[in-house]
Amino acid sequence: MAKRDFYEVLGIARGASAEEIKKAYRTKAKELHPDRNRDNADAEAQFKEVNEAYETLKDEQKKAAYDRFGHAAFEGGMGGGRGGFGGGGGDFSSAFSDVFEDLFGDFMGGRGGGGGGRNRARRGSDLRYNLRVTLEEAFNGVQKTINVPTAVNCDVCHGSGGENGSEPVTCPTCQGMGKVRAQQGFFTVERTCPTCSGAGQTIKNPCRACGGAGRVEKERNLSVNIPAGVETGTRIRLTGEGEAGMRGGPTGDLYIFIEVRDHQIFQRDGVNLYCRVPVSITTAALGGEVEVPTIDGGKARVKVPAGSQTGKQMRLRGKGMPALRGGGSGDMMIELAVETPVNLSARQRELLEEFERLAEDNNPEGNSFFSKVKSFWDKKS
Repeated sequence: MAKRDFYEVLGIARGASAEEIKKAYRTKAKELHPDRNRDNADAEAQFKEVNEAYETLKDEQKKAAYDRFGHAAFEGGMGGGRGGFGGGGGDFSSAFSDVFEDLFGDFMGGRGGGGGGRNRARRGSDLRYNLRVTLEEAFNGVQKTINVPTAVNCDVCHGSGGENGSEPVTCPTCQGMGKVRAQQGFFTVERTCPTCSGAGQTIKNPCRACGGAGRVEKERNLSVNIPAGVETGTRIRLTGEGEAGMRGGPTGDLYIFIEVRDHQIFQRDGVNLYCRVPVSITTAALGGEVEVPTIDGGKARVKVPAGSQTGKQMRLRGKGMPALRGGGSGDMMIELAVETPVNLSARQRELLEEFERLAEDNNPEGNSFFSKVKSFWDKKS
């Protein structure tokens, strides 16, 4: 049976980049792996076909030969005999080792400690801390002290994990590789060494303070500067303030995620603030002034035009939130809410009834609405 085009096997177009080829192989290999397709008799053959295609296309010289001559490039005198699974001139382990940990680390015991004995020092984990601040603190900027539970280097063994400064020894199980291999069917499986957990070394006399881990749990107090203008979702990175590394590895980072609390007076939209201000019906009708608060703790007097309606907005320029990375400040929007009086006295009621009798042309919006309603009803009748 004629061999399928290698690009077709991987489901990619000719001219695909090396990263696209590798990504396609990962997807296909995971999908067709025999251990995940025990009920599919063709899975093993398809898996070999995918591997053969990747073995060829991942190599620039082989890929160039294949693009020019097709399968004939590896037959007869065009490029040497077939080896392993054929076509690519290599064996299964050569192609598969490139992506082994990415594909099967999740169900074969995890990754081998970042390279096993070849890289015993491991970077500490990054940490996340959620910090809530008030809107005023976000406006002014603030310095906060936070308590962060983390893993720090053991003071007794200075991170080595050994008692009295004793040095680690090569792991007898994996011989310092950090991984052990086992044969499963037609391929070799690598697993993290169960004895040294991928470190490649073991400690004969572990430190009593940390149990040989080289790290201890501790709560640290850190001072954090929160810049003016932060908003919910802002992320602040503190380099080197995460977990201590293993075996002298570098320390991770601490990421602080900001959440700005809701305010009882102001609503925020980016750098702009909104404030809903109630005004009396007489002030709205006759015009006047209202005094409104500003986020900096001050006051501002705002003129209310005569005849103002609920929802009318006025802008106070530069009275909003500062931009996080400079560039000035936003504005503050005042939205009027005309308030209907309640608990009227007899005299107030009498005056309002008299006003109602005299207010024939003082309600343009109401007159327009009911004129439209009358026209709508006339069409229905």
